Amino acid sequence: MQIRIVSGVLILLIVFTLPAFAESLISVKTDANSYKEGETIVISGKVSTVIVGTPVTTQIFSQGNLIHIAQITVAEDGSYSHTVIAEGPLWSKAGEYIIKASFGEGNIAETQFNFSPKTDISAMSTFEVDAGSQGTFDVKYSIEGGTVKNMLIDKDIFALKVVIESTDDGSISLEIPKEVLDAKKQDKTEDMFIIIINGIEAPYQETTSDSNSRTITINFEKGDSDIEIIGTTIIPEFGTIAVMILAIGIITTIFVTKNKLYMHI
Repeated sequence: MQIRIVSGVLILLIVFTLPAFAESLISVKTDANSYKEGETIVISGKVSTVIVGTPVTTQIFSQGNLIHIAQITVAEDGSYSHTVIAEGPLWSKAGEYIIKASFGEGNIAETQFNFSPKTDISAMSTFEVDAGSQGTFDVKYSIEGGTVKNMLIDKDIFALKVVIESTDDGSISLEIPKEVLDAKKQDKTEDMFIIIINGIEAPYQETTSDSNSRTITINFEKGDSDIEIIGTTIIPEFGTIAVMILAIGIITTIFVTKNKLYMHI
């Protein structure tokens, strides 16, 4: 009976100890959280037990698609390192990429990073947006997996609305003029836009920013149609003439109010 009890305890210890050991057997990380096209990604990590002749296999996935694989020799101290240039035909989607590192049988670690491909401004199309009393302005864009049907300003929520017809999973890049729409903190430094796709907040990647514009890339899924880019400043609601009319109206109101007060006195 004692032998059975001891055996049972040993089995329980093995069952509960092995998963914990397996989870800590390998680690993986990158030297940054985000990369742009052409930059070097340094993948590194450590294994707790070196197995002679057994390499670490790393795989990089974009939206479930394998875009890079490598086998890395483990050093005597259990460390490993590998560099990848983020460029090539498979590096086409902006967004979150996943790295899986495996060592031996069933020992896997994961990490993530964000990637932003370069946007070819010269290859972009131009959409003329109606800004009401402010006239029109141009937004350069490129889209994969769909077509742009409309763009319009929503002054009430400080947003540029983009209506698309998506025939597949894809992405859209937009060069947004800062004089039309921007996102700023209280100290006037740049802030993040809020992106809403069909009522759900979504991530985006910013590829370039200068004194005139910000270029962002947004991923969408097949069937998505409404994209809202919300900032903190938007094209003025009133033009110069409208402001003058408003000022005259305020002065007239004050004048009439004063006359009514004098009449009552």
